[in-house]
Amino acid sequence: MGDTKNTNKTHEYGNWIGHRQIGRDTITEGLVARFAATVPLADTSGNDVSAPSCLHWCLAPIAEPAGNLGPDGHPALGLHLPPVPMSRRMWAGGELRFHDTLAVGDNVQRISTIRSIEQKNGRSGQLVFVKVTHEISTSRGPALTETQDIVYRDLIGDPRKRTETVQPDSLTDVPLVSIETDPVLLFRYSALTFNGHRIHYDHPYATGTEGYDGLVVHGPLIATLLVNLAQRDFGRLKSFHFRGQSPLICGHRLELFANRTGTALAMEARAGNGRLVMTATAGLES
Repeated sequence: MGDTKNTNKTHEYGNWIGHRQIGRDTITEGLVARFAATVPLADTSGNDVSAPSCLHWCLAPIAEPAGNLGPDGHPALGLHLPPVPMSRRMWAGGELRFHDTLAVGDNVQRISTIRSIEQKNGRSGQLVFVKVTHEISTSRGPALTETQDIVYRDLIGDPRKRTETVQPDSLTDVPLVSIETDPVLLFRYSALTFNGHRIHYDHPYATGTEGYDGLVVHGPLIATLLVNLAQRDFGRLKSFHFRGQSPLICGHRLELFANRTGTALAMEARAGNGRLVMTATAGLES
């Protein structure tokens, strides 16, 4: 998101801190099959019980009727998130801590709590950061703890300017995986997660209103690919922290990189031209 400076301004949304919402869902064989058919690297081979990592983003999605949606396709602000008067909402990053593996047949509960709301001035103008925690559990106990960082900004500035090529020396220039992106992948992932954000499927809106070069690949989908790659090649994870660096435009190739040092992984997702899309760190079980 670039460097920001806290304005120390007293915001108007303090009554939203502590706001809590509970969602419940059941992991079905059908959901796992659709996830595996949609998400590259989702490994369910030889295992009829465990659910793929990051399937939790498909569980208990907020389901508002069309009349309760904002112009961007998200539920209108003020229903589940504070009514910040800024038109662009982005998932900036987050952290996952894994406690137990989710499985087919699990009845899953998610408790979501708004932990903080901060107003800052960035290079692109006024920003508001909302931090939400999600506590996900089954009848066996805690399964996953997630911290989600959401940023609000006005529809000003050009997201296409964030296209600098960054290739840190710490990681190899040889990707472990290359994935082609297309509108069908985005449509199917939006359907899995019940994500109505129009930047993922409405090309005129994405380009004409929000100023992108095309449809935008979901940040959580990229994070899901990094997590599943890490577990495929390096073993079970204890934690995963990720941060979006720039939008990946649909039709561009996605390349995934990782470098292991002991029980720690440094990871990156880049566009095919080398542009840094997401950075991540992961902690492996010893």
